[in-house]
Amino acid sequence: MTISQPAKTLAAIIDSSQPKTLLCCGETAGKVGQVWRGQKPEHRQLTLDSSDPNAGLPPEVVPDLAIITDTLEHLSHAQGTLLLGQLRNFGTQRIAVLVPESSEWHFNDFIGLGFQRHGEIQQDEQTLTLFTYNLDSYNHKRTWNNPDYWANPEMWGKAWW
Repeated sequence: MTISQPAKTLAAIIDSSQPKTLLCCGETAGKVGQVWRGQKPEHRQLTLDSSDPNAGLPPEVVPDLAIITDTLEHLSHAQGTLLLGQLRNFGTQRIAVLVPESSEWHFNDFIGLGFQRHGEIQQDEQTLTLFTYNLDSYNHKRTWNNPDYWANPEMWGKAWW
């Protein structure tokens, strides 16, 4: 059995993330999730139906990692944005999305949602782009957002309006 490059990439993301709860949406994501679940039976896998993923949200537990494949290209832009936005807003730590270059989804759509582009993966005659979101690093620290640059540094963290 040969393993596709997208599956290898997703497996590497799972391996580096070491999630206790994995959410899968899409055929490739589901297959990779099943292999992971076989190796980590004590961990939990959640699955969303790729034809209507928003029906399965909110998830019963907040996943540490969500992987989405073969999904966004079949949803309206509004439904896809809702899916990614809800996963982020429910506190999913990391999200990995593979989308074909030929889809209606573009670089700016993902950047606007806090994702980073990591590269392209060839699968047969199709090019897939990997976008990831990491709750810990999507919003970089700003040097001006600290008490040194505040009007009343002695009040930093004491008063909230």
